[in-house]
Amino acid sequence: MKHGNLNPPRKTGRPLSFDRATALHQAMLLFWKHGYEATSLSDLTKAMGITPPSVYTAFGDKKQLFLEAVAHYLSGPLTPAQIINDAPTARAAAENLLNAAVLGDTGDDTPPGCLLASSAQSCSAAAADVQAELASLRGTIETCLRDRISRAIETGEMPPHTDAEMLAGHVMAVIQGMSTLARDGANRDKLTRIAASAMRSWEE
Repeated sequence: MKHGNLNPPRKTGRPLSFDRATALHQAMLLFWKHGYEATSLSDLTKAMGITPPSVYTAFGDKKQLFLEAVAHYLSGPLTPAQIINDAPTARAAAENLLNAAVLGDTGDDTPPGCLLASSAQSCSAAAADVQAELASLRGTIETCLRDRISRAIETGEMPPHTDAEMLAGHVMAVIQGMSTLARDGANRDKLTRIAASAMRSWEE
């Protein structure tokens, strides 16, 4: 999913003396683990293996680095929009989105939970703009799923009485809840069963 302000233009100047993509990935993992506000610039420079001036030169300030890390997090291998729009049915779109969240929440080489959910939970009023950006991103995913369900209703794939807004909101609520459970130690099997339970509401 593309957001215009998530990839700020790089400043021109001397060539970078480090691998920008690798440094960004390390920043993403740190934000993912600790959240936006709890991650200090000192933590970031240590994890990224660069100096504070290099951070400002390559990424701008901490907020811009975080937003670019979020864009990196959402960039692949499949974006939420691709998962939703490439699914053969609306039901499959929701199920695939839930299963992707399960895998993302319980990765072997990544922190537990979801970066979008965990970073938002740790934001205070001082970082309201960051929290709003994360809410907008989650809202975009929900809207994409809601629109997919609405199209399914229009084509007769789903019953006319289907509440597209409720179903999309329910999926997003479950995804955010699973992120919290994963951070609390829930394993992949448990989250998989929760995702399967959530899909039973589509059978009513």
